[in-house]
Amino acid sequence: MTDHCSPTFDQLAHSLGFSCDTAGGIVELRNPFGLENWTLPVLEATVILGSILMLIHAVRRLRRDGDATNLALWFGALAYLFVIEPPLYFPAAFGISGHVDTMFAHNVFSVDFLWGRLPLYIVAIYPFMATLAYEIVRMLGVFQRYGLLAGAACVGFVHHAFYEIFDQLGPQLRWWEWTTHNPLNQPMFDSVPLPSVVVFATLWPMSLALCVYYFVGRHADRGRRFSGIEITWRTVVIGLLASLGTFILPLPATVFGAGSDTVRGVLYAAELIIITVVAAPLMYRRWKSLRTDDNPLYRNNLVRYYSAAYLLIFAILWATALPDFFDATGGLTKHGDPIGNLWYTLACFVVGIACAAATFTVSTPVDPRRDANPALTAGKSPS
Repeated sequence: MTDHCSPTFDQLAHSLGFSCDTAGGIVELRNPFGLENWTLPVLEATVILGSILMLIHAVRRLRRDGDATNLALWFGALAYLFVIEPPLYFPAAFGISGHVDTMFAHNVFSVDFLWGRLPLYIVAIYPFMATLAYEIVRMLGVFQRYGLLAGAACVGFVHHAFYEIFDQLGPQLRWWEWTTHNPLNQPMFDSVPLPSVVVFATLWPMSLALCVYYFVGRHADRGRRFSGIEITWRTVVIGLLASLGTFILPLPATVFGAGSDTVRGVLYAAELIIITVVAAPLMYRRWKSLRTDDNPLYRNNLVRYYSAAYLLIFAILWATALPDFFDATGGLTKHGDPIGNLWYTLACFVVGIACAAATFTVSTPVDPRRDANPALTAGKSPS
């Protein structure tokens, strides 16, 4: 699709070692051992396997327990992906090239779609990360205790921690490359645009969680079962409204920071700080109550163990990247790749480890049926 290969994308592609002419077609398969470096297939395997397992779990919960929450979450995230990503890859095809230039380019992976624009692992990472964050918050009973907005904010907070561990490492390991001169990517936070740190790491999962809980989760917690048609239309609506929410939530920075990168950066940071200040104490308070005088309503062993595995794998990836990181000068490695913010990543690791540990350190539900249906809680209502 060279007719839709903008000069910016072509420049990024050549920097990553491929071109529009060699990027393949609708689907392209490559030898995983012939990629840019060994970390690319490791990343693919971690995310794609996790996403598949989350989908299997979602189907099992629907069939076994009649709970459609996980399925709506998984496919709602996928619907969001297909609303948001294609215009970013092909702005000319969508008639927005006069307003939106290419913001980034992914490297080529084992499985790519859309002429090298969309790796399979990116398709998988949306539902994978969303499920990881939502289920951690759900296991701590935040939605049931504190309500819709608080629960959604906590999902955004947890997602942010897990995502930034990945986001801050990607440019250095050549998983993708940002267009640093694009105004939409300003201001930059070391190798990552601050809008990515706030909007895509925090606000979109918050928006998605809000829609999932409102349209499906709160009803499922009360034992309601949905028909196939109901699940389908609710999932489509979730994807569309979550996309709209991603436009609405960062409006303060978008509108009031339009003329200044500094103002925009301050407003983005302020939104992230507000979510953190709200979410962190609520999650701690809820975890403490589950440790002392309350019972957990729900448990997801897949998410508990896979979140720990994810953190371990990324700790290894970061450890192998540290020699080049510490040898970097002017924010670039000796190979010319930009480095992320190590201290911020360490803070995200601390949050991610604390969140994963919290799911292991609360008591096991006394009634095993609680694992299957959060509404069955020894005389308690989950709402």
